[in-house]
Amino acid sequence: ALAEAAYMTGLERNADVVQMASYAPLFGHVDGWQWKPNLIWVDNLKTMPTPNYQVQKLYSNHKGSQIVPILYKDKLPATGQDSLYASATLDQASNELIIKIVNASAKVQTAEVNIDGVKKLDAKAKLITLQHDNLEAENTMDMPTVVAPVEKEIETKGKRVELEVRGYSFSVIRVRL
Repeated sequence: ALAEAAYMTGLERNADVVQMASYAPLFGHVDGWQWKPNLIWVDNLKTMPTPNYQVQKLYSNHKGSQIVPILYKDKLPATGQDSLYASATLDQASNELIIKIVNASAKVQTAEVNIDGVKKLDAKAKLITLQHDNLEAENTMDMPTVVAPVEKEIETKGKRVELEVRGYSFSVIRVRL
């Protein structure tokens, strides 16, 4: 799921040339399947979304209408330096900046996002994090939320968002401009 989230930051940064992407295979039945990377598992009574499904859902529900450049340490596109991947978009309908950050390493890292071209950000932002310390963690039919998004509110400072990005995590930040 983390590898997919990191890959999708590249798709989003290059949305001017990438028109569509699709996930396959979608469904697997727990009692009869041919391969394991299915997005959603089912039995005869219930469904279980995988962490990969959660990544796809976060991207789907938090897409913008315009690409915004995001740089690592104000120099290079955030394409894997120090195991951090990032993309940013502007949702013109809600007037929100949407930032996605993937930390593919085990260590906690500090991310500071400075936003140019705005007078001030809203004092609060929404942070949604998909994270687990164990890369082998899986959701199961009996425990379908082992790896699931957690939402909380964070504070901004002027034109800056600063946060601690947990290890092995995918974070989505929404802040009103």
